[in-house]
Amino acid sequence: MKNKTIVILFSSLFFLQASCQSSNNKIKETAKVNPVQVEMQNGLKKAYFSSGCFWCVEAIYESVKGVKEAISGYSGGHSKNPTYQDSNTGKTGHAETVEVIYNPNIISFKQLVDVYFGSQNITQINGQGNDRGSQYRSIIFYQNEEEKKIIEDKIESLNKQLNGKKVAAEVMPFQKFWKAEDYHQDYEKLHPENPYIQNVSIPRLNRFKKNFPYLLKEEIKH
Repeated sequence: MKNKTIVILFSSLFFLQASCQSSNNKIKETAKVNPVQVEMQNGLKKAYFSSGCFWCVEAIYESVKGVKEAISGYSGGHSKNPTYQDSNTGKTGHAETVEVIYNPNIISFKQLVDVYFGSQNITQINGQGNDRGSQYRSIIFYQNEEEKKIIEDKIESLNKQLNGKKVAAEVMPFQKFWKAEDYHQDYEKLHPENPYIQNVSIPRLNRFKKNFPYLLKEEIKH
């Protein structure tokens, strides 16, 4: 009976390792494809960023001047129509991602990249703070070669300042954004009493506001 239990245990571990390896291989394949360019609508552009919990990231970008809206969702993986429960298994390859809808006449993609790296722990791998796992990893997406160069130049500059450490964010060609469930949208704004919002999301937003006052909407400054 003991030997049978050991066999079952090793079989389970092998299956889990194989599953994770398969997911990692699919993520690497995604990183090699050509980026999808999202068309402008009504003079507005879209950009996509992952850096930990999307509640936090959404609130940060919605505080930035020139940003019309930030939407929580999933991107960077290989499965279709991912759900919050699916994403949390780490097997879909997706990370919690925010779609940023912005006016390029007010704020540039380069400034949005500055917001991205200026509002997270840039060296933490697979997560932000206590939110850990591939679903919380940092990914910055590009839609064309111009955006890719802006990202790479920024990372090169940051790496020179890190004394041997490296920026952890993956740089990936944008493919598809899956909007998250309705209850995730505007979560910080609608649930200010939530303990996670109180202890993690609001402090992260306040740190960003302190460091980037010149990028804030007028109503956010006061």
